[in-house]
Amino acid sequence: MSIIIAVGVLAAVGALCALLLVISSKYMAVPVDEKFPIVRGCLPGANCGACGYAGCDGYASALVSGDEDKPNKCVAGGADVAKALAEALGTEAGEVIPMVAVTKCRGNCEATSKKADYQGTRTCAAAKLLHGGDGACSYGCLGYGDCAAACPEGGINIINGVAHFNSNKCIGCGICAKTCPQGIISIVPAAAPVRVLCSNKEKGAQAGKNCKNACIGCGLCMKNCPNGAVTVQNNLAVIDYEKCTGCGKCKEVCPKKVIG
Repeated sequence: MSIIIAVGVLAAVGALCALLLVISSKYMAVPVDEKFPIVRGCLPGANCGACGYAGCDGYASALVSGDEDKPNKCVAGGADVAKALAEALGTEAGEVIPMVAVTKCRGNCEATSKKADYQGTRTCAAAKLLHGGDGACSYGCLGYGDCAAACPEGGINIINGVAHFNSNKCIGCGICAKTCPQGIISIVPAAAPVRVLCSNKEKGAQAGKNCKNACIGCGLCMKNCPNGAVTVQNNLAVIDYEKCTGCGKCKEVCPKKVIG
């Protein structure tokens, strides 16, 4: 008899819980806009955050709710995704500027050296914790491949101690830039004619001592740019792509060939 009572009580509890779940699902459900699955389906699912939102779900929700009115923010998806989103939302797609990642470092094994024999976990993040890394240049690529491991497209290879990008695979999502503990990966327009390939902010003599390929902050690029697109900030050349016309003068006069 005790067993029958126990089973009966258990069945009653189960039935009550089921009833409560049914009521909750009906009266406490959060309404979902019918456009959301359509809009979300247009996005590639990279969840890279390049659009400014936490992921594809966040971007889709903002578009559907009207908090975001630009369907061209998905860098990873490019023009095709922008067009699909615009059609789903009944708006204009707008221009999508293709972006690519660039490693701002040319400190390969021939140009620089190691200041220590690192024996820890073979990741950039771990190496960075030990006195800023094992390289003579504290601003350079650590070369352990955290960016390559994070790249969703397999577009990064570590060659001669420096991360190199395959432009045919890079979608400009920026995951690599967020992963790099050195902060030396930049996302730039794919059509950018010139790029600064160094991150060293030390003064010329010290920068050159730590890496033969380092920017020495001489300012020749800035002085010879006819459009004022190049400045030297913290001993490092910086390009303003809104002013750059691609004349290539900065690249020609750079004595260290840092601008490529």
